[in-house]
Amino acid sequence: MDDEVRYEPIGVIRSPFESVEGMPIQASAAGDAVGTVELDDRYAPGLADLDGFSHCILLYHFHRADGEASLSTRPFLDDVDRGLFSTRAPRRPNPIGLSVVAIEDVDDGTLTVRGVDVLDGTPLLDLKPYVPDFDVHGDAEAGWLDATSRTPDDVTADDRFR
Repeated sequence: MDDEVRYEPIGVIRSPFESVEGMPIQASAAGDAVGTVELDDRYAPGLADLDGFSHCILLYHFHRADGEASLSTRPFLDDVDRGLFSTRAPRRPNPIGLSVVAIEDVDDGTLTVRGVDVLDGTPLLDLKPYVPDFDVHGDAEAGWLDATSRTPDDVTADDRFR
């Protein structure tokens, strides 16, 4: 079995955030920040029928998350170290991020989105429609986050994204 796994970006995410300073840490805290998802021409036909969805999930590469992943990290919303996989920290063994964003417009090979929380120029790996029947779980629990009073609205990105 070949252990190598490779992904090639299918496009690029454009956002108003050129540096991590002041960037929201989650799409839920990005408010009305508008961005575009520009697909490579060969993937543009895949946007057909997406305009009927209100939201989509962007899967992307944390292209500016330098440094080695640590299995323990201090998350943005806590003051103690936590296990990496109980956080959404950007320095990961496979630096893949995800954001749920609102779809504003689908035009040719460009998707305009609201609530974008990524750096300008972020490589897009995939996008999927957000489907409430599949993606919302009414009985979900948020682990250690349930005990914190901080919210993504209280915090912006810092050097952990570098």
